[in-house]
Amino acid sequence: MTGIVFGLGLQASAAAGADPVATAREAERLGFDFVSMADHPCGTNPTYETWTALCWIAASTSRIRIATRVLGVPYRPPAMVAKMAETLSRLSGGRLILGLGGGYSDEEFRAFGLGVPSSRQKVDGMAEAVQIITGLWSQPRFTFEGGIYHTDTASIEPKPAQPIPIWLGTFGERALAVTGRLADGWIPSYGHVPPERLPAMRERVLAAARQAGRDPAQITCALHTQIRIDDHAQAADSVVSGSPAAVAEQLIRFTELGFSALSLTPTGPSPDEQAERVAQEVIPEVTAAAA
Repeated sequence: MTGIVFGLGLQASAAAGADPVATAREAERLGFDFVSMADHPCGTNPTYETWTALCWIAASTSRIRIATRVLGVPYRPPAMVAKMAETLSRLSGGRLILGLGGGYSDEEFRAFGLGVPSSRQKVDGMAEAVQIITGLWSQPRFTFEGGIYHTDTASIEPKPAQPIPIWLGTFGERALAVTGRLADGWIPSYGHVPPERLPAMRERVLAAARQAGRDPAQITCALHTQIRIDDHAQAADSVVSGSPAAVAEQLIRFTELGFSALSLTPTGPSPDEQAERVAQEVIPEVTAAAA
């Protein structure tokens, strides 16, 4: 990806009237670069399972990229994720962005009988997962002995025909360092951290990349945020809101902090109308400012 790229966050809702596939097709028509979906399989509200839904979306579109935002590593064995990702990337023509995270909701893990990893175990498991996935993608037979996951002369064929970027949704010091050391991108969510901390967190990622002998310029810094175009919207810590000009101004500030990808989830009434207004009234302003 080059320049500023824009993603549309999809709701996983399976409630009556919800149609994330149609929304993804509309996002493609509107010119968004990628769509993404969060991963929260447990709950009382009707939702689709993220990977299955994104496969259906990939089959129903032709150009737009498909991103997991982000898969909770403890839900799926990393070696299987490596195989799943290769398949989806191949069948979609190389459109997959594999977003991973250590796992957010302890209640979901407990409900599904998965056990509740500690904060350290979540970060360690995420790091091990990335190593296993990339190892299986690149080596004929891959053995890995980690504290949480392992493989024994494992092999998957075919290997990816083209690179599959791995973006990590991370926040803490150790997790940010893992991102810089191992990942292709960083995708935190606005509202989960005070915005004034974002520059220092980004620098932690880039510093870890330099320490690992990597080119930090090769790491995509993406930011996910909820967004609402509404002249009368109440200010909220987790939502970028206001008039189109005010929303564009805030997004421009994010690009000035070094974020080259913006993932935007419309909130409030008429999210499809919101997406169209973002595409027509906000994105051109942000793109022009970044040129």
